[in-house]
Amino acid sequence: MSPLKRVLFYSPWLYRASRIFLGCIFIWAGGAKLIRPRTFARTISGWDLLPYDMLIPVAIGLPAIELLAGLGLVFSIRGSLSVITGLLLAFLVLLGRGILDNLNIDCGCFSPDDLHSQKSLMIAFYRDLGLMGIVSYLFMWRWFQRRSGMECEIRT
Repeated sequence: MSPLKRVLFYSPWLYRASRIFLGCIFIWAGGAKLIRPRTFARTISGWDLLPYDMLIPVAIGLPAIELLAGLGLVFSIRGSLSVITGLLLAFLVLLGRGILDNLNIDCGCFSPDDLHSQKSLMIAFYRDLGLMGIVSYLFMWRWFQRRSGMECEIRT
């Protein structure tokens, strides 16, 4: 086995660091939006996807899910990686729609006061692709662990 493969897929340290890093990003993103749900609701309304009555529940619920999934990933709680994967896929689809429709709006990713521009949507899209790369690594690490018979820390 190559040293690179050993470090990437059999060392628990890189896996833990990646898991905690990704979890903290979702804790930060969810927490920043939960602090000001009305402002985040206005950001969501700019996407013109939801009826008015759903804005506040989504502006509270979505960041709460992000925050809880991030905490779950940090503490290695089963299912949290799958929730984060679903959130990232939804965000990528939404950002892709915004880019294709040439929208000039706030992505609302980390705070309700993100920059309003087509370029900011592209930056957010590429950032989320990078985060999806981390998710892919975490799933691959777990797969290598199961394949080798090592059941170390693969609950998430």
